[in-house]
Amino acid sequence: MPVEKPQAKKQLPWFIETPLIVLAVLILVGIFQNVVGRQYVVPSGSMEPTLHGCDNCSNDRIFAEKISLYGDNHPEPGDVIVFEGTESWNASYISPRSENGLIHGIQDVLSFVSLTPPDENTLVKRVIATGGQTISCQEGDPAVMVDGRPIDQSYVQTPSTYPVNPETGSEACGGPYFGPITVPEGNLFMMGDNRTNSLDSRYHMDDEYQGTIPEENVRGKVMFVFYPFNRLGGIDEPDIQAQ
Repeated sequence: MPVEKPQAKKQLPWFIETPLIVLAVLILVGIFQNVVGRQYVVPSGSMEPTLHGCDNCSNDRIFAEKISLYGDNHPEPGDVIVFEGTESWNASYISPRSENGLIHGIQDVLSFVSLTPPDENTLVKRVIATGGQTISCQEGDPAVMVDGRPIDQSYVQTPSTYPVNPETGSEACGGPYFGPITVPEGNLFMMGDNRTNSLDSRYHMDDEYQGTIPEENVRGKVMFVFYPFNRLGGIDEPDIQAQ
């Protein structure tokens, strides 16, 4: 009795199979970047020496993860985070989107897989104080003070990028004196490591959040630099309030 040969499975034509594979990969990448974490380009030199950024140079590419911030977890003092600026932080922000509606929509889709940047003012700074804490830096203070105690500033750019006017500020404060302010619950007081070259929470204290950033604006915690390769490595996140 003749044995029937198993029928070969029909293979899709390459011009159908290839786009389907590409689409599946892009969907997986999109899910990963919107659930696990995504890459960002450091936009400026405000986080020197921790993160490198400048005009016409190879700015650091960083990976910011989301998983450690799910549930009841919150950013902690010392964490370097990526966040969306609030209205007062966005005064000079220019959207990367086209005014053409069709192209704008395509850019939004491509942003899902990081082929175009997100349509928001994403910034990177270090968490200095969290909800309920009081932060200030006044004449004679040895460092930025949180709840009356000096924080660790070993990671700060030294020497300062720009000189500090001793009549209105100090090196310890990283510029002009400020505060005291009490950080609203659920918000974060952010500062750049390059203190004299960072337009951070200190410069937005007249807004509705006193310059702080709502935790809902956090996009991820920076884990490491992955490019350029000579700067490949993790991010130093000291417990800055442990002193």
